[in-house]
Amino acid sequence: MSFNSLGLSDALLKAISKKGYTTPSPIQQKAIPPVLEGKDVLASAQTGTGKTAGFTLPILQLLSQGKHLSHRPVRALILTPTRELAAQILANIKEYSEFLDLRSAVIFGGVNQKPQVAQLRQGVDILVATPGRLIDLQNQGLISLAKVEILVLDEADRMLDMGFLRDIERILKVLPTKRQNLLFSATFSKDIKKLAMGILHNPVHVEATPENTTVDAIIQKVYPVAKEKKTELIIKLITEGNWKQILVFTRTKQGANKLTESMISAGIKAAAIHGNKGQGARTKALAGFKDGSLTALVATDIAARGLDIPLLPHVVNFELPNIPEDYVHRIGRTGRAGASGEAISLFSPDETVFLRDIEKLVGLKLPIENIKGFEPDPNASKEPIKQGQGRQQRDSTPRKPKTDTSNRSSNNSFGPRRPSQNNDRRSNR
Repeated sequence: MSFNSLGLSDALLKAISKKGYTTPSPIQQKAIPPVLEGKDVLASAQTGTGKTAGFTLPILQLLSQGKHLSHRPVRALILTPTRELAAQILANIKEYSEFLDLRSAVIFGGVNQKPQVAQLRQGVDILVATPGRLIDLQNQGLISLAKVEILVLDEADRMLDMGFLRDIERILKVLPTKRQNLLFSATFSKDIKKLAMGILHNPVHVEATPENTTVDAIIQKVYPVAKEKKTELIIKLITEGNWKQILVFTRTKQGANKLTESMISAGIKAAAIHGNKGQGARTKALAGFKDGSLTALVATDIAARGLDIPLLPHVVNFELPNIPEDYVHRIGRTGRAGASGEAISLFSPDETVFLRDIEKLVGLKLPIENIKGFEPDPNASKEPIKQGQGRQQRDSTPRKPKTDTSNRSSNNSFGPRRPSQNNDRRSNR
């Protein structure tokens, strides 16, 4: 099958061809036709399978065929959980819409709102947003969602995991009742299915890969290692293997900072990316990682979605995630777009429960390889670690509740925001 057979316009086909794409991925083949038909879609797609194009391409076509208003109100709203994912989606939209008369923009927290507001005032057809900043600007009377025709919830499971459900509900209340709804997610929990039932109307269910499976192109390995020797081992793997690009995941922000410092001390060019980092630092770190000036990017799970790094060869779980679905998202950063990749997990005895949960979820017995000199004590405790057991604890530092001051508009459709206890979530507003 080619993109020509999906019913896309010449302008879109020209943009796709310019990017060098010839054959649509399975999720694109299945999602694009029903979206073009105006149907609601519930899509399950493994990360790295091209699902962003699966909804952006047909949205661009639908909007280009619709009636253009001179003031260009927001007609398509795409909600995402993180800044990185929002920025990546906008980049894709701009590439695909090169030959169309459509305007797109992105808004997220962590940066000054003035440039975003200035762009909105010029008129925007497609808006990509994180929920918090969208609510803040709407509360200030700086944006209207009254003309939204298409709503997309991307990485919906991650949004729920990060505590965005209440924000999503608030946003839904001010959107037009009559609209097309698209929900894309890598995994489907009971909460996601419940959310879908409340939003979607007679949806077409499309699925590119079995739920919660890992991409076949990824070589997965587990290295048992004494907890205190993990840093030494990962430095050994990078230096002796002459690795040029490695994405490393830790459970906490503090752990990411500490590991990054150790890598730098060992002569490895590294940077950390997590919720306590300012947007400027996060953008700089990601850009350095992509252009090769950084060898290692050390990230918390906030970076498991939205990092589109072509041909990323190595992902390392410095610590196994306590939420098994996050393993799928983490290693999904490699093995993308048909390329092969390697996912290595450094496994200490106190992570035994986490490993079992991951293997149960993905339906695989992950291959174990021992590295001489790094094996853990066979008598070491297998009791789960205390830190980061819950979703709200993971990569977060509790804050004292504070009064929200974002409600500056008398025309407030959302109401005051509840203070969040999740640092990464607030930092992505």
